[in-house]
Amino acid sequence: FNLNVKSCYFECTGRATGRDVTQSDMLRIGEGETTTMDCSHTKGTSYFQMYWYRQRPGENMRQIVFTTPSSTPDFEPDFKNKRFKVTKPNAESGTLTVENLEPGDSGVYFCAFLHCTAKMTMTLENSTRR
Repeated sequence: FNLNVKSCYFECTGRATGRDVTQSDMLRIGEGETTTMDCSHTKGTSYFQMYWYRQRPGENMRQIVFTTPSSTPDFEPDFKNKRFKVTKPNAESGTLTVENLEPGDSGVYFCAFLHCTAKMTMTLENSTRR
């Protein structure tokens, strides 16, 4: 018989909050320049998933990228260009670099760390081949 997994989900059991996260202070950089923003946390190595967000004045916060120390960064479509780069050398820290700054890059940048675990719920089908 064959066993087919019908569903799988991720459960996020924690997040690093403001008092656990240290981020670069306000930066004023000129058009055409490059800036790198640092972010780190003190929650431990189980909080290895990192997100960067940008919020422009009067707009909702938008995700820029998701990354972990052992994976290729997953940039959102509007940020998939060579001007945005991210590093994640370890679980506790990372950087976001924006090159050749444009006026549209202005905004508040946020970083976030999550602790998620995979949990699997299985619905089994018994299909017998004859």
